[in-house]
Amino acid sequence: MVGAGAWGCALAIQAHRAGREVTLWARDPAHIAQRLHAPLPAEIEITTDLPGAGANAILLVVPVQHLRGVAARLRPQAPIVVCAKGIEANTLALPLEILAELHPATPAAILSGPNFAHEIAAGLPAASVVAATDPALRTHLIGLLASPAFRLYGNDDPVGAGLGGAAKNVIAIAAGAVMGAGLGENARAALITRGLAELGRLVSALGGRAETVHGLSGLGDLLLTCTGGSSRNYRCGLALGGGKSLEQAVAESAGVIEGVATAPALVARARGLDLPICSAVAALLAGRLTLEDAIVTLLTRPMRDE
Repeated sequence: MVGAGAWGCALAIQAHRAGREVTLWARDPAHIAQRLHAPLPAEIEITTDLPGAGANAILLVVPVQHLRGVAARLRPQAPIVVCAKGIEANTLALPLEILAELHPATPAAILSGPNFAHEIAAGLPAASVVAATDPALRTHLIGLLASPAFRLYGNDDPVGAGLGGAAKNVIAIAAGAVMGAGLGENARAALITRGLAELGRLVSALGGRAETVHGLSGLGDLLLTCTGGSSRNYRCGLALGGGKSLEQAVAESAGVIEGVATAPALVARARGLDLPICSAVAALLAGRLTLEDAIVTLLTRPMRDE
């Protein structure tokens, strides 16, 4: 397990629960995430050495904007599972595209779905997706990580799964802003629904499958992140909707807000595709639009069929 933030610790606990021997890599073991309210089992080995030989799988659980730097230091002798969501700001690359560039001979997959770290750590029921083009790899990884309370499904569309994980963070900022501004549940429901339509267009345009959008890595993750108070991206939007600056919203966060870096990268990667919600979020975060102007822009779009 490479990365000892809340999600890395939760997945380490889950892998141990599934009966695996787990080594957790931490840049600074003294600062291992304490937000889970669940202690790490004593059997989990904590190290500052990146994994070498002997692992069945390497779970890469670091923010996407730091993924390249960490992945470049790996000398993988086992499949890599990316457990982070977003798009690299400088290159517009999805996580698996970064790995394909750095380690082209290493099998790789994505773990994505509607999962809050503290609930996974506590063993509450949840489901997620292991996305990879190789069915044998999907089966292998599901066998390593699944347990009765953590149900894993295979998916052969890593592009769709990766885009779902990236876009939902951006749309969650918009959903939080709607609620923070007092626009109501109706407005949030409409925004989530139209956000799902945006995600569908994006996935289809970039080579994924439209049906992936309606699964756990799309609709499932979108619903959780746009409604759950534990979502950092949603809380960022709440703060913005309540009149706070982006700097204040980021400073108050207990962790990385992936949607802030992903929003402009996602819009740039879409190359002119019609993404009104994601575009409005990117403009809002960049200071090109006020929240009031963003709302007006979305509400005055031309009427058309759904």
